[in-house]
Amino acid sequence: MINEIKGGVTAARGFAASCTAAGIKYKDRTDMAMVYSSVPCKTAGTYTKNVVKAAPVLWDRALTDGDKLVSAVVINAGIANACTGEEGFSYCKKTSDAVKEALNLKDSEVLVASTGVIGKQLPIEKIVAGTKVLAAKLSETTEAGEEASKAIMTTDTHNKQIAFEFEAGGKKCIIGGMCKGSGMIHPNMCTMLAFITTDVCIDKALMLKALREDIEDTFNMVSVDGDTSTNDSVMLLANGLAGNSEILEENSIDYANFKEALHGVTLFMAKNIAADGEGATKLFEVKVVNAADKAKAKILALSVIKSSLTKAAVYGNDANVGRIMCALGYSGVDFDPYNVDITISSENGCEQLVEKGVPLDFNEELATRILSGKAVTATCDMKEGKAEATAWGCDLTYDYVKINADYRS
Repeated sequence: MINEIKGGVTAARGFAASCTAAGIKYKDRTDMAMVYSSVPCKTAGTYTKNVVKAAPVLWDRALTDGDKLVSAVVINAGIANACTGEEGFSYCKKTSDAVKEALNLKDSEVLVASTGVIGKQLPIEKIVAGTKVLAAKLSETTEAGEEASKAIMTTDTHNKQIAFEFEAGGKKCIIGGMCKGSGMIHPNMCTMLAFITTDVCIDKALMLKALREDIEDTFNMVSVDGDTSTNDSVMLLANGLAGNSEILEENSIDYANFKEALHGVTLFMAKNIAADGEGATKLFEVKVVNAADKAKAKILALSVIKSSLTKAAVYGNDANVGRIMCALGYSGVDFDPYNVDITISSENGCEQLVEKGVPLDFNEELATRILSGKAVTATCDMKEGKAEATAWGCDLTYDYVKINADYRS
């Protein structure tokens, strides 16, 4: 049983955060953030599958895949430090060294993360100066966590944070996090960054197992524009300050509780990233039910959520179910199209549009009203088995092109 509580990365015991305006790209807002644990943390991470990986991804993966403990994460927005060669990678070390010096870290390491324009070098002097300011401003307050979540945004229209309580070993534990993501969002670690903190005491291998399994049904089921970023990262830090006996058993109730709480955090993040897609006016959710197996259900759901024509129809409140049937058909999954039922729903109602692969004589006025909702769901009943999967995206609008036409400048 999990309960949502107020906060984000500072909700768990021992975690602090801060932000500052370093002037990396933006001139009128904060653009650097730090998350710090008073006790060094075990870590787990999942990263982009793009062959072109940003320098911070290579730096962080080496740390989270190893056995070293981590005390801090420092993040900058505006420049991604991707496609920057040896110089860019050296800036990760310079940033880490600056944080270590500012926080007097001797027995733990520092994770770094960047988001923004690809192909530009970081103004490392501003980054180093920013780390000193961040170290001095660290606070465990809820407000500090919220301000940090705002500092990591790029084209996001709002910050994204969440926290939950759960129980392990008779102790109250907390997990919380913040993320950013709006454009360049596509499965395989859909430019998206997520930072999750928890005070639970848990085996490192189980942390990584839980995270890797969970993202398959959350972050990897999100697509805004079909572009897999160079910087995608999800980092999980656990400092053990909840005082529970270490979670060591995969089949234990404590591990199940941890996984449920972790899923609550990642599901919230995934859906909010999708809803905040660049230029989006609504969340678009696709549920595939009664599929032959889970793998096929996921492929089918993602095929519809990625369809530009379907996304455009959703934006126009046009119940063009032919777009959905077509997207199912080219997914690469074999099925009987004359078994498929399709229903749409939102806060404005529900209506079946297709029965056994053929459009019904549905109420166009009601369908338009349903599609005008802030969160629209298309449910595709394959009638072949019991498996299901859900994918999240958004509508495709004129503003998406506007935002990305001049993003670099």
